[in-house]
Amino acid sequence: MARIFIVGSGTPSPSPSRFGSSYVVVAGDDHLMFDCGPAATHKLVKTGLSPIKIGHLFLTHNHFDHNADLPCFLLTRWDQYTGREKQLEVYGPYPTEEIVDGIIGPSGVYSWDWKSRVAHPMSQTAYLHRGGKLPRRPPSLAVKNIKPGKVCAGRDWEVTAGPVEHIQPLMGCLCYKIATPEETIVISGDTRICDSYVEFVQGADTLLQMCIHHQDYLDANPLGSAMTGTVHAARIAQDAGVKKLVLVHQGFDLEAPASRARALRDVADVFKGTVVWGEEMMEVP
Repeated sequence: MARIFIVGSGTPSPSPSRFGSSYVVVAGDDHLMFDCGPAATHKLVKTGLSPIKIGHLFLTHNHFDHNADLPCFLLTRWDQYTGREKQLEVYGPYPTEEIVDGIIGPSGVYSWDWKSRVAHPMSQTAYLHRGGKLPRRPPSLAVKNIKPGKVCAGRDWEVTAGPVEHIQPLMGCLCYKIATPEETIVISGDTRICDSYVEFVQGADTLLQMCIHHQDYLDANPLGSAMTGTVHAARIAQDAGVKKLVLVHQGFDLEAPASRARALRDVADVFKGTVVWGEEMMEVP
């Protein structure tokens, strides 16, 4: 059975307990990472997971709370790379290719970093100490802009991108379904409630769904046209026949004990399956 780790479970507004989005699914021998929000690399290590183990990175969209740690993650994974690890594959909606190239490509903003590490004897010595062999190679990874549909597959898993409604057409946005022989997991990214998304989620064993605010707050302002709160997260899970709903991407207004208790009551009034309140660095039970 796959293991699911919540690395980041917050929003663009940092709080002491959460900031940005990032999740890891371990399926067989493969580590699949979804989104790379603020401090994701550090929190990944604190969770007990190594950046080197991540073979695939999938971005739901390119808001900074979902991709701000890309420079750190891409450089860390390359810097610790010895040449024997799997090449990193990165997938996401437009403009993922352009962003990754702008970070770590031959003329990217961090090209001065990796070029100096490739060429300088000090960095070459550190690379040899880690088990690498000279000459040290520039960063090499496969990156692809994608749309809804099958993305890629491994021996024990298959990833499909699905439709969401968030801020299109200003930016491409996706969700992801991870299918293994034992179960199906869906990671929502950011979305409002919509029929196409509910259809995509249908029958999932586990759904990681954004729950940014109390639903009445969202319904009273434009936020509700782009994101899900308590009741809509629950309705998606109930209508799709989900077994386990994991609430993530929570806003800081839900952190107070009384506010969280109300949120969980509102969810339980609609969704009759298992509910998990997501916390950073949690392995989903």
